Amino acid sequence: MSEFGASAAAPWRANVISDFARSELFDRTFQEGMDLVEETAAYLDGGGRQDSKLLSRSAALAYASESMRLTTRLMRVASWLLVQRAVREGDMDPAAACDERYRVDQEEIDSAEAEALHDLPLFLLQLLDRSARLYDRVRHLDRRMYVEPAAEEAPNPVLSQMDRLKGAFGGVGA
Repeated sequence: MSEFGASAAAPWRANVISDFARSELFDRTFQEGMDLVEETAAYLDGGGRQDSKLLSRSAALAYASESMRLTTRLMRVASWLLVQRAVREGDMDPAAACDERYRVDQEEIDSAEAEALHDLPLFLLQLLDRSARLYDRVRHLDRRMYVEPAAEEAPNPVLSQMDRLKGAFGGVGA
């Protein structure tokens, strides 16, 4: 478990997590994520099957690889979004959402050969691009909310000095 895992969750972190789960940003991100999951499933089960039958052998291999990457990426995003929704609905404590198993990690880049990607259907390429941008955004949110220490954790030098002055002068003039 990381330094900022569930057992070390600061009280302010729980507030940040709860506030995000109730935010308009969450609503928009959740809707976009779920819509993209549905759109991708519909394509891969419908038009994508037809498109893949028209590809060369190497392009068909790239299609299989990239569609697997796409679905894995979207499953990670959907899982993260569902954890946030569970916090929102009170089904999960914000501190529990801090657990390392819910983090969104850096995606491993192991893309198909560039020339094979050029032969892939345009719609699949668009889904790959949209899912990568959504994944990056969710990863950024995850790091800001759960992994990176917030400014509140670092002592504010100005406030520290003010506190020292108040202590030295007994709150005179405050």
